[in-house]
Amino acid sequence: MTPKARSVTLLVAAEIAAMSLWFVSSAVLGDLRTERSLSPIAAALLASSVPAGFVVGALGVALTGLADRADPRRVFAVAACLAALANAAFAWVPPGGTASVLTRFAIGIALAGVYPVGMKIVVGWGTRDRGWLVGLVVGGLTLGSAAPHLLAWLGGSDWRLATYLASALALLAAALVLATSLGPHHAVQPRLRPGAIALAWTDRRLRRAYAGYFGHMWELYAMWAWIGPALAASYARRLEAEEAASLAKLTAFVAIGAGALLCPPAGRVADRIGKARLTILVMATSGLSAVLAGLVFGGPVWLVALVVVIWGASVIPDSAQFSALVADFSPPALAGSLMSLQTALGFALTILTVQATPFVAEAFGWPTLFWLLALGPLAGIVAMRGLRS
Repeated sequence: MTPKARSVTLLVAAEIAAMSLWFVSSAVLGDLRTERSLSPIAAALLASSVPAGFVVGALGVALTGLADRADPRRVFAVAACLAALANAAFAWVPPGGTASVLTRFAIGIALAGVYPVGMKIVVGWGTRDRGWLVGLVVGGLTLGSAAPHLLAWLGGSDWRLATYLASALALLAAALVLATSLGPHHAVQPRLRPGAIALAWTDRRLRRAYAGYFGHMWELYAMWAWIGPALAASYARRLEAEEAASLAKLTAFVAIGAGALLCPPAGRVADRIGKARLTILVMATSGLSAVLAGLVFGGPVWLVALVVVIWGASVIPDSAQFSALVADFSPPALAGSLMSLQTALGFALTILTVQATPFVAEAFGWPTLFWLLALGPLAGIVAMRGLRS
């Protein structure tokens, strides 16, 4: 195995393991509610506190140039360990209380040293195949995001067991990333340049890549965070409550995991036809899937599951290409900072969508919520049309 293949493989495995912390509270939400009654506000806070913390952490990484000035492998490893400790603390404190929300917030801050920093590491390994490389990392992130649903399904009603297992995976991630090497295209920022991130606005290409990413993020994390409860509500119209809840966990894992499988090949296609063209095709598919998910909600279980799996498969492969475009358009020594800023602003948007989702679903129903999410890909397509050349 070449040094490039070895390092990228270890990095992807580390991303899978560390990002398993993100959706722990969403995956075990049903079991949390069994143990302790949670209001819609408390449930939403548990889900949105992670992206809120991530925004704070990613802005810190962007403004300090941490990913571009320090060894990104060490940043990743320390961040993964801190996230693992915060996640373990989530299992110790009373569910739904202020302390539990704060632990989730701390996890988000720490994961800002994992995802964008991981992208900084991988773009150092290539330029012509950058879509493929970033697609591998985002595929790892996606599979890691799906992992809590599998852990929750395997753990049954013991939500603390699933939580501790996710922390163990994050500690493993720290060891894996330290075994990687930096690629020949890795560049270091020699001094702090906080004003350099203004390129995100002054460079038209970067501005469009950011805007397309925002449309993508409008849909993505609301879908990932709440598809489990949404499926449980849909299946409950056809199945007993306990069977519906169990099947919803498994379907959510399959749906999110399907996206992980498509990220790398989507990167190969993007390297051939153009990253912007690929994002347009994928957003058109995911937006249509969101509309169909609303139309079939409450229908036959097999049909709902099929549509949601297609939605899950198409909702993420474009994410890697927005980041790859930012890396392409950025000076190499600033790529880490500008990708961190991109993710910070995108995840700030997800706080709104993730927090609002249960209230919109309760007031207007899950189908209406799905149709509103489809507006994000539509806006993203409009932004990316200017980059097709």
